[in-house]
Amino acid sequence: MHDGNGTLAMDDDDRTTTATRPSSPFGAGAALVTGDHGMGPSSTVETDVPPPAETMGPGTNPISIGLLGALGFLVVADARVIDPLLPVIADRFGTSIAAAGLTVSAYTLPYGLFQLVYGPLGDRVGKLRVMAVAILCFALGTAACAAAGTLPVLVILRFATGVAAAALIPLTLAHIGDTVPYAGRQAALGQYLSALAMGQILGASLGASVADFLSWRVIFLVYGLAALVMGLIFSRSVRRQPRVVSMARAARQPLTLSSLTSPYRAVVRERAAKVVLATVLLEGLCFFGGFVYVGAALRDRFNLAYAAIGVILACFGLGGLVYSRLVGRLLPRFGERGLVRLGGSVVTVAYVAVAVSPDWRLLPPLVFLAGIGFYMFHSTLQTKATELAPTARGTAVALFAFCLFLGQSTGAVLFGQLVDGAGYGVALVTSALATGAIAAAFSTKVRSLPGGSRTAPRPDPTAVTST
Repeated sequence: MHDGNGTLAMDDDDRTTTATRPSSPFGAGAALVTGDHGMGPSSTVETDVPPPAETMGPGTNPISIGLLGALGFLVVADARVIDPLLPVIADRFGTSIAAAGLTVSAYTLPYGLFQLVYGPLGDRVGKLRVMAVAILCFALGTAACAAAGTLPVLVILRFATGVAAAALIPLTLAHIGDTVPYAGRQAALGQYLSALAMGQILGASLGASVADFLSWRVIFLVYGLAALVMGLIFSRSVRRQPRVVSMARAARQPLTLSSLTSPYRAVVRERAAKVVLATVLLEGLCFFGGFVYVGAALRDRFNLAYAAIGVILACFGLGGLVYSRLVGRLLPRFGERGLVRLGGSVVTVAYVAVAVSPDWRLLPPLVFLAGIGFYMFHSTLQTKATELAPTARGTAVALFAFCLFLGQSTGAVLFGQLVDGAGYGVALVTSALATGAIAAAFSTKVRSLPGGSRTAPRPDPTAVTST
């Protein structure tokens, strides 16, 4: 039992814990943690913010970053796998590449939009519970794609899969924010990032390889079965976890459109949220809006084979993977502000060099460096997003992910017009310089944001459970 800013009381059998803390803009008593710890009756912890793992009762083992990463890998790989399959799908169904491309839009559109639904839903009923249902639906939808007999059926199945996939990454980020202390959070997110980077690297290449040697249907069946197995393992793990439900009072209200949107209104009123959300929106618009045309630029300038372009672009994901392994050393040395500044400088210089390079053989290391620099910036921004609203973390992270998605979608259109009007070189240099300017501006705000400090704390290696 302790008393300070709040009080903590625990009964003799460790089954019920209540805590009170200062009020928040999301209401008092704003988090509810319940679950079966293998001790009989469910445990309950009611706080403004989710309690640390040690208050959640004995017998509770955190969901490992490895398991969460496996789910994230499958989502990212599934999103990327269809890109190289478009010509094969078009040929199979006797249609155009443009028509086959509807399978991409059918996935990405609900993936972006439904994140806004899952954020407050996870805060109300439990992030892990929502994820457990979503991964099983994702598995069934992906496996069903293998049996699609017509293009419209495949488009519908991809839409349904995108709806399910939208829950997994944002709620995972929010769950890490709930369970990992801030000092070790960027290191934990770095481990999770490495799984997403591997999905980015391998997704398209696996799709292309399978298309060359086997039926395109095989890859959907393999991903679906893998997701089903991982989903069952995850669901079993979730049943042993306490259930973290933010905004307990809201959870007792009817589930309506107003009850889902009110947390968003509370989040965006916060000054820190405005800074982080505006930054990630501009990052998505300026960086990814231009970077999506790098492959086309390489084809236009060097007439490279598509396989070679794929390898070069995979170096960006490899840069993210390497950064995820180095973040535990870089963060204590440079601090969050230093990482943003250094990352912004590296991605700008490397990206400009990619745009003007006279020799394609220089491109793999340049794209690799661009990946490291970008993730130095983005990982810090992402970590800040997990601290915007501890009592509505799922909502805040979902809004963050949606702003990134909105920026990417808008940027692709705007930079496409710039490519048509001024050429690839101008578009890519503009994208690089704008990204550097955004990182420089954000670095001036880092210390004033939640979780910030003048010197970054050393990550706690015991804060992350990995497999």
